[in-house]
Order: sequence, then C-alpha cells, then structure tokens
Amino acid sequence: MLNNLLNFPRLNKLAPPKPSPPVPGPSRELKFNVTQANVMYDLAISIRNLIETARADGNDIIVLCIGTDRSTGDSLGPLTGTKLKTLNLFPHIYGTLDDPVHATNLEDKLKFIGSSFSHPFVIAVDACLGKLENVGCVTLGHGSVKPGAAVNKNLPPVGNAYITGIVNVGGFMEHLVLQSTRLNLVMKMADTIAHSLSFGLGRSHAHSQN
Repeated sequence: MLNNLLNFPRLNKLAPPKPSPPVPGPSRELKFNVTQANVMYDLAISIRNLIETARADGNDIIVLCIGTDRSTGDSLGPLTGTKLKTLNLFPHIYGTLDDPVHATNLEDKLKFIGSSFSHPFVIAVDACLGKLENVGCVTLGHGSVKPGAAVNKNLPPVGNAYITGIVNVGGFMEHLVLQSTRLNLVMKMADTIAHSLSFGLGRSHAHSQN
C-alpha cells in the first residue's frame, strides 16, 4: 500500500530536503517510475511547481481525467479522478468512475470547461501505451495529449499540461492490450498520480486525515 501523501513526513515540511525537480518546459518531459521508492515525493513536487507557475500566470487549474472503466488499461484516468476526489476538496476535478470523461463526451466536456472558466489551465490525465522498458512510468509535461491515438480514435488534443501513465506495451492489437492490462499496475499508478496531484493542488483543500 502506498503511503498517504498528506502524511508523508518530508512533504509536510515547508522546504524539501533536496532541490525540487524542475518544472517541465515546453519541450521537456519528466518521467517517473512507480516502482522507485521516492516516486510519489518527486512527482508531487514537480506537479506543485507546475501548478504554482500556472497559478502565478492567472490561470484556473482544471484536472481532467480521461478514460473508461470498461477497459482495465484505460481506467487509469477515472480511477485517478475518483481517488483524487476522496483526498482533496478541490472543486475542478472532472472524470471519475461515477462520471467518466471518454470518447463520446470529451468534446462536450471541453466546451463546458471553455465556457465556464476565463483562463483554464487543463491538466489532462490519461493512460497510454509505450515501450516495454517504460511500462509503469508516469510522465509529466507541458502541452496536450491526443486521447485514443493508440486505438485510432479521432479525438481533439487535450490539456495545457499532461500526466500520462504507460500501462502496457503498444504497437500491436492495442484494444486487446488495454483490455488485458494488469489492474494491480493501474491501481498503483492511479494512487501515485492522485496523491501527487492532491499535494500539488494544495493542502488547504484537503480532507482531514487520521
């Protein structure tokens, strides 16, 4: 079981004990392996830096978790959204197991966000397929993701920044690969991303913890 990030000792200090990871630049992507001991700490600090920079520019932060629970591999987004809502009172979290954001309603959700916020900064969370050596890695970067690209779905690019989890190997029979992805890995990645996002969004929004 992953540590509860809000009770993670080093994250309760005002200053981190080591230099903060850099904010990913326009052409830079940061990669974190969920099997590494300090992954939650490193990802949380990087997300906090990203969010603080976006807020300083006057943006409204939106977390948009994309995917469906009808496919194990593609459930990373709604699992993350559901876990994040249990950790944090931040109001602008979209895409959960109860109310997923997927291929059939993604464009409507993007229109809603565009009409509801004057300066939205959307952090898109989505599953993806990749090389074998990168399975289990979470990536953080500036720019948009193209949901459904691995399975040839024509969906609009999403996000000003993205967090993607490489859940399985791509390149062949992607639909089957997503359906046969291990739930254990997806749950670990969702826990890591949700706790890291909760810290990055700010403890003032968090539920009290025992």
